[in-house]
Amino acid sequence: MSPLRYVAPAILAVAVLGALGGCAAAQSLPEPTPTEAAEPRPVPSTTATPEPFDPVAVSVTAAMADMDLEEKVGALLMLHRPGVDPAPIRADIERYGLGGVILMGDNVPADPAALRALTDGLVVDDDLPPLVAIDQEGGIVSRLTWDAAAGADVLKSQPVEATTDAFTTRAGLLADAGANVNFGIVADVTADPGSFIHPRVLGTDPTAAADRVAAAVGAEQGVVYSTLKHFPGHGAAPGDSHTSIPQTDLSLADWEAGAAVPFAAGIEAGAELVMSGHLRFTAVDAEPATVSSAWMDVLRADLGFEGVAITDDMLMLQRSGVAEFADPVENAIRALAAGQDMLLYVLPGDPSTVGIDVDALIDGIAAAVESGRIDEASIDESVARVLTLRRSLALDVG
Repeated sequence: MSPLRYVAPAILAVAVLGALGGCAAAQSLPEPTPTEAAEPRPVPSTTATPEPFDPVAVSVTAAMADMDLEEKVGALLMLHRPGVDPAPIRADIERYGLGGVILMGDNVPADPAALRALTDGLVVDDDLPPLVAIDQEGGIVSRLTWDAAAGADVLKSQPVEATTDAFTTRAGLLADAGANVNFGIVADVTADPGSFIHPRVLGTDPTAAADRVAAAVGAEQGVVYSTLKHFPGHGAAPGDSHTSIPQTDLSLADWEAGAAVPFAAGIEAGAELVMSGHLRFTAVDAEPATVSSAWMDVLRADLGFEGVAITDDMLMLQRSGVAEFADPVENAIRALAAGQDMLLYVLPGDPSTVGIDVDALIDGIAAAVESGRIDEASIDESVARVLTLRRSLALDVG
């Protein structure tokens, strides 16, 4: 996808350089000496090279200029609402200004045409279509019943080309159905058959997993946005993050030599999103990765990831049984303050049954920005990343 780039500073720089060049041209030059006359003095250029025009960046900048703080916060939320009727989901998008929605099994009708009708009904603004995400790994995690391509349970023991073939087919099915984000590339790695994540990993050693992760990303490029999960690696942290906070004392050096390798390969291949898991790597940070600024620094600075960082379902953190994560608004504030770009919530039909009030969530985050607890510049950076993906969909920028 086109890299995020703002053109206004470049335009200003051209104007300034042009003005300076005009002044320089008006000054008289000293008479050359005979020696200097033998070699013509180079004439400095007074024309600056303009930055290439980027319609996505220009459009994103304009859109953000019209957004208030609450609208920016809404753009960083990805929510789920059950059912195959697009109207209630669309109403959420309109009411909260959502950046995206996640489709679960309860949103998927019996055939591709019906799903396409649902996803088409979610577009409120043709210039900024929502991110429509789905967990389509294949194998044991498959929302589309008509996806017959192999999943990781099979692909891990086949040549890398089989992964390319499977994810090429999978990406096409998702695009045809109107989904534009696949939460389907598991970059975790483990050789332990007793691990919760083992049936879903694409390799049982870092190199094998990395090769298949990169192949899956490559197969999806230009068709749907790819997501790597669950950073920094569920395979290294025993336990199930749906009901607990898995923990490991793995050192950063050992992580870099093992669990990091598939993520690095997927980022290098062009993955547009990385999903953080609710995982504690205590040698790096006592906080779970979803609320850890240390892990976000590793993702950005060490792995060079420039795309959208999204959390795993925030309700999982809330349900972990750990008292400090019982408050959903506090969890959201901590995640955004740490540097996450988007917050994911797989909500039931009545969010209050799981302690969620979306209006209160947005208000609480906005208050944290206004108090300085969350850096407003960081919020703007996150909104720009999310809107860049959404605007690129409208312009079909590959």
